[in-house]
Amino acid sequence: MANTSSRTLKLLSLLQTHRHWPGLELADRLGVSERTLRRDVDRLRELGYPVSAARGTDGGYQLAPGAVLPPLLLDDEEAVALAVGIGDAAQSGIAEMEDASLRALTKVVQVLPPRLKARVDALRAMTVSAAASGPVIAAGVLTAVAQACRDEERLRFGYTSRGNAPTEREVEPHRVVALGGRWYLVAYDLDRHDWRSFRLDRLTGPMATGARFRPRLLPAEDAVAFVQTASGAPAPYTVEALVHAPSARVRQVVGQWGTIEALGQDSCRLTMTSTSLDWPTQALGNVGAEFEVLGPPEFAAHVQEWGARFLRATRAAE
Repeated sequence: MANTSSRTLKLLSLLQTHRHWPGLELADRLGVSERTLRRDVDRLRELGYPVSAARGTDGGYQLAPGAVLPPLLLDDEEAVALAVGIGDAAQSGIAEMEDASLRALTKVVQVLPPRLKARVDALRAMTVSAAASGPVIAAGVLTAVAQACRDEERLRFGYTSRGNAPTEREVEPHRVVALGGRWYLVAYDLDRHDWRSFRLDRLTGPMATGARFRPRLLPAEDAVAFVQTASGAPAPYTVEALVHAPSARVRQVVGQWGTIEALGQDSCRLTMTSTSLDWPTQALGNVGAEFEVLGPPEFAAHVQEWGARFLRATRAAE
């Protein structure tokens, strides 16, 4: 039975590549006869995996898209690559990507053996990503904090604020927030009897205490607004511009830092979110095409200021 179960898992792993497998080749990879292979495929179907089969000289098997996402079977290298990739996605700044990526990272890291967790942390610490502008957070720290928020479980950790000695904190965690290239924990500090935001890169040894709590009312519109107020971070601008250039050309320059909507062959709408107006101005200049500012008014004034400054510089050189 153990041999059959192991073989079934290996078969599922091969089929999850979603390539078409000739029956004979698949049987050879598993070291079984084609008759045994057919029984193993039937066993997967009984478990709910939609395996399609084709007869004839070109016949074979392929895992078809299912109604639900099946469990994934990953080898060591795939698991490490997945965890690192999800960690980068969580810090990408893409709207609605951060929360979903953090949930996925929590699930993946929870089932990784310690030796693979160490490899994930080492790779993330030693890899420079264009998407991550802030300090790199160990996957274990990020997921431990996020899980405590999800489970409404008190959390204990070491914390070093700027210019102060390390302290031990016990909190009721509320939300994890990604803002300005950094990660923050919004939580109620039980020792100080007040709400606080903690930078995760200054937080060490997070450990759930096992004590559950009833969530308190956050004194802000949401966790992001609380961190912005507590850290003094300015609210981001959402900049929109009509660019008279093909969307592919704009995407090549701006990349993941903006959302490009094609409006025709030679024009597109570019949307960027940034706490500084300098970066969108520079990005539009780098495109090298005519554009019209659609908003906000602060950005239009900023572009006019840049233009006037450049114009004065050229007059001085005459």
